[in-house]
Amino acid sequence: MDIKLAVLIDGDNIPSAYVKEMMEEIAKYGNPTIKRIYGDWTNPHLNKWKTVLLENAITPIQQYGYTSGKNATDSAMIIDAMDILYSGQVNGFCLVSSDSDFTRLATRLREAGMQVYGIGEKKTPNPFIVACDKFIYIEILKSQGEENDDRIAEKTTASKSTYDKITEKDIKFIASTISDLADDDGWAFLGDVGSLLQKKQPNFDSRNYGFQKLTPLISSINNFEIDKRETGNGRFKLMYVRIKEPKRQNTRRRK
Repeated sequence: MDIKLAVLIDGDNIPSAYVKEMMEEIAKYGNPTIKRIYGDWTNPHLNKWKTVLLENAITPIQQYGYTSGKNATDSAMIIDAMDILYSGQVNGFCLVSSDSDFTRLATRLREAGMQVYGIGEKKTPNPFIVACDKFIYIEILKSQGEENDDRIAEKTTASKSTYDKITEKDIKFIASTISDLADDDGWAFLGDVGSLLQKKQPNFDSRNYGFQKLTPLISSINNFEIDKRETGNGRFKLMYVRIKEPKRQNTRRRK
């Protein structure tokens, strides 16, 4: 089934530096048939967005700031999202913002049966993150080996070291998820583990830790072991994972 997505971008809240990588990421989850960005285009701080809109076929929506210090794009984006929802034109939404004000919108869209993807900076409040089916940090969408240009020079919250360190809490989280799915021998299909990790924690992504896929992330942690099993025709290998059993100590007494 071709998943049709409505991509709604909070222009006041998201930097334009990685728009190309962002659109490439969105294409993995569906066909972005509606692409809109909201902001007050009379404001000079949105000038850098203007240069990339045509390149990515994103429609700018003008929203004047009626009150100083208030973000006027929120209400316009929410109203449009509900109009699109009731039009029946799409199967899912991609909400691009780091603003927790869209938490209720994400929840409402999911209640209506929509798949909701969120994209934002690492400063995004947790309530908005968990309201989405999947949340992707914009900092990890940098493409490798791409030329630096004026857009990449825009200030973002990303630093030279954008990757998270794997903590004991992360290891326990992965281990408990494996246990939830494990068979009698402790093995769990890695694909199912990845799906459940994301359901439990929508912003869980192996790329947050510097790994492109889940398999090398799991392999880098000594607490787990991976088993590659061939399918019936031998053309593909299925990956299974389990928690390593602690080494038993020799408790026999010396005579």
